[in-house]
This record gives sequence, structure tokens and C-alpha cells, in this order.
Amino acid sequence: MTLDFAAIRQRAEHHRPKIVRFLRDLIALPSPSGGEERVVGRIREEMEDLGYDRVEYDPLGNVLGYLGSGPRLVALDGHVDTVGVGNRDLWAFDPYEGFEDEECVGGRGASDQKGGVASAVWAGKIVRDLGLLPPDVTLLVTGTVQEEDCDGLCWQYLIREHGVRPEFVLSTEPTSCRIYRGHRGRMEIKLSVAGVSCHGSAPERGDNAIYKMAPILEELQTLHGRLADHPFLGKGSLTVSEIWSSSPSRCAVADGCGISIDRRLTLGETAEIALGEIRDLPSVRAARGAVEMYDYATPSWRGVTYPTEAYFPTWLIEEDHPVTRGVVRAHRGLFGEPVVDKWTFSTNGVAIMGRFGIPCIGFGPGHEDQAHAPNERTWKDELVAAAALYAAVPATLEDRTAGT
Repeated sequence: MTLDFAAIRQRAEHHRPKIVRFLRDLIALPSPSGGEERVVGRIREEMEDLGYDRVEYDPLGNVLGYLGSGPRLVALDGHVDTVGVGNRDLWAFDPYEGFEDEECVGGRGASDQKGGVASAVWAGKIVRDLGLLPPDVTLLVTGTVQEEDCDGLCWQYLIREHGVRPEFVLSTEPTSCRIYRGHRGRMEIKLSVAGVSCHGSAPERGDNAIYKMAPILEELQTLHGRLADHPFLGKGSLTVSEIWSSSPSRCAVADGCGISIDRRLTLGETAEIALGEIRDLPSVRAARGAVEMYDYATPSWRGVTYPTEAYFPTWLIEEDHPVTRGVVRAHRGLFGEPVVDKWTFSTNGVAIMGRFGIPCIGFGPGHEDQAHAPNERTWKDELVAAAALYAAVPATLEDRTAGT
């Protein structure tokens, strides 16, 4: 298929006001993980108005919009849940009413990542109007749920339970309109130690669990510095993100202490490796510490609980992979030579490619440093550019076959 890239850019630009309006509608609907019902309803309404061939919810609560009926499934994925607003005093404007000027749209989720969803939904309109969908391709545009709480859970469900398995997924997470081809994985680890309580007036009678945790914290900090490195994805890392203790009262020696560890995994690191490194620390052995992975089992907005372990594998697609080359071709045709890079944070790619090996590429409006920050915003030019690229990509992948 020969693409008229100028016509695609022009059509995306023509839709700029409508993409912005739609994004502002999405921002105005608070959508924490597990509470996305109103925002997926608004996305479904927009898809139906734009003439998608089929729009549905899966039982978990993801909204799925389809164009075409070819045997090859290509997907544009974006999650619709957001984190909370944090300290409201740090916001210069209402995070849900948002704001708009000539260049930007602001509000919670503007970059992470309702902007990508708005551009993807309107890309379907461009695809339909310009006849860009190859006859053997079905385009799926998703609004996925619970990513902020458990990235990739939605795609575990789609693939395993709902029978949706694309040959390629383009993630619309924010990339500053660069092409991203991977990121480190992560896992959530709990480490706990036990002590023996006694009256605080005679602490020598007990065994203080908080003191037993102290050398573990020092050794974890040292371990962070010697974790594996990768020339593209970067170093593995860890940080202690929570600490707690238990005792009969504030006048008693602590009989338990626990911490949470945010462990980022570079290429070649696995859950077993990461857990083993911590279990083998001398201080953990001496304290007989229990080291385990957290689980996630929280109901979706439709009341479905889909338990999973809190392990999110690393993924990286080759620079010369056919789908990488296809997205690069689309970018060159539309805007010129792209920057190819990686995310610092984690995305649904941990399941799409990390667990299931489905080729995945990232391209999205908005910037990573806006994610989870006060005064979050995205850029209108990037919303338009993303819509144009999303519309072009299915045809640039026309020569690809699954499994290459």
C-alpha cells in the first residue's frame, strides 16, 4: 500500500480541536485503578460515534474498539487509569477541570496516559476516512484498566482469558513522540523479620525486630550498587519504598519489622535471581528474614479479580526487527528520522512482550517526567503527531508476518 503521508498529517491536524476536546473530557473523569467505569464509557461512546466496526468491554473492563475484519490483528494500547492527585496544594490548577492554552492541555492523566488514548481513538477515524487499513488487517484500539496498580494485568487477561492475541502492539504511553523499544522490568518484594516483644523498660529481655532490620537496609543499599548493567536498558536497581513494624504498644520492643523493595530488572535478570540475591545477604540470613514477592488480587470496576504475582518482566525488541523498521518507516514518511530510545518507567509491555513475546513498540504524546507529577500536562502538537503515526502504522507493517 502506498501512503500519502502529507494527507495523513493534514487529516490529523484537521482533527486537532476534536482530539483536544476528547482528551479534556477524559481528564475530567477521575479514573483510579478499579474505578475506570465512567472513562471507559466515554471512550466507548467516542468510538461508536466515530464509526468503529465493533466496540465492546471484556469481562475485566477493558474497552476494545475494532476496525476491519482481516485475519492479522494489530493493536494500539493505552491504559485509562491514573494515579491520584497527591498534595492538592502543589497544583496550580484543578487536576480534573484541567487547563488549556495554545500549546498544552493540563490535568491528571494528560501525559500518563489519556493523551495517548485520545490520539489512538481518533487515529481510527483517520484510518477509516483515508482508507489506510490493509484488507488483511484488523486494527484494535484498547482502553485498558488497572495498569497503574498492576501493569500488564489487563493484557494477561486479554490474551489468556479473552482470546485476544495481536501480532503487534504499539503502546501509546508517553515517549515525547520518540520511538521506544523496551524498558527494564520490575518486581515488588516484601522482606520481613521476627523478634520477641517485652516491656520497653527492660529491652534486653526481648529481641528487637527493628534493630535486626538495620543491617539489612545497609546491605540492600550496597547491593543496589553492584547490580547488573545493560548497554541500552541500563542498570538494575532497588530501593526500599516502605517500612513498618509491630509491637504490643509504644512501650514495648518490636516483635516484627518489614520492608517493601521496588526492584528494577535489567535484561538477563529474573525474579529468581533478584529474590536469591536478597536471600543470600549475610544480614538476611542472620535474621532469618522471609523474602517473597507480593501478589495482586484487587477487583476491577466490573468486579472481576484476576490474581497475579507482582513480577513484571524486562523486554527489549531488536532495532532491526520488522515491526521496529515498520514504525521507523512511518515516522520517516511523516516527520523525518526518529529518535529511538527506551522508557525509564514500566508499561503494559511487561506482559505483551515480557510474558508473551508479542512484538511491542512505544510511541506516545506526553513526557515521562510529567507522569505522577503535579501540574501534569501534554502538548497539542504531540497529540496530533501521535494520531498521524498511529493511523499510518498498520499499512507500514503490511509486509510483516507473525513470528518473524
